[in-house]
Amino acid sequence: MRRPLAAIAAVMIAALSPGAAAAQAQDAAEIAAIKRAVFDAPDLPVMGNPSGDAVLVEFSDYNCGFCRKSAPEVAAFLKSDPGVRLVVHEIPIFGEGSRYAARAALAARAQGKYPQFHRALMAMRGKAEQASVLRVAREVGLDVARLQRDMEAPEITARIESSLQLADQIGLVGTPSFIAGDRAVFGYLPKAELAELVAEARGGK
Repeated sequence: MRRPLAAIAAVMIAALSPGAAAAQAQDAAEIAAIKRAVFDAPDLPVMGNPSGDAVLVEFSDYNCGFCRKSAPEVAAFLKSDPGVRLVVHEIPIFGEGSRYAARAALAARAQGKYPQFHRALMAMRGKAEQASVLRVAREVGLDVARLQRDMEAPEITARIESSLQLADQIGLVGTPSFIAGDRAVFGYLPKAELAELVAEARGGK
């Protein structure tokens, strides 16, 4: 799953492409279900403008170096374009520390602090693991005891597994992966390229 920065690649998501879907004998209902899972699943965390006119999707891992490098670029892009809704899929592919961080981040939604916690985890130094994740949770003002209880909810595990399965289904090659419209891009993206990706999706509507 690890790729160097030089290997940034644009890939078409076969499951989202009507032509490819026909070749794979997928019907319209299946395509619609995949699109909903990527862009609109009700239990996905959202940042930016929840009612934005454009949707950017990110598949990420808190122990992914290029996810961390991309995080300030994503934040700057969201600030520059108030019409973007960012949907985040937590796909912990770098071990148990990543899974612990993903569960904690999703559980933070119950306290209304997912965006702050997400940004802080991406900005932290060192590996995301239990001790460091809980330290960051305290720093952003989360009730850690409640967070740890909420992390055990079965819907947290189900959300992570759904995102992991979805990433495999649509052929994503690693983290970070960004999706807008019918196009996916794997790897670190600066603000300008994020803007281009979203502009292309807007133009395709």
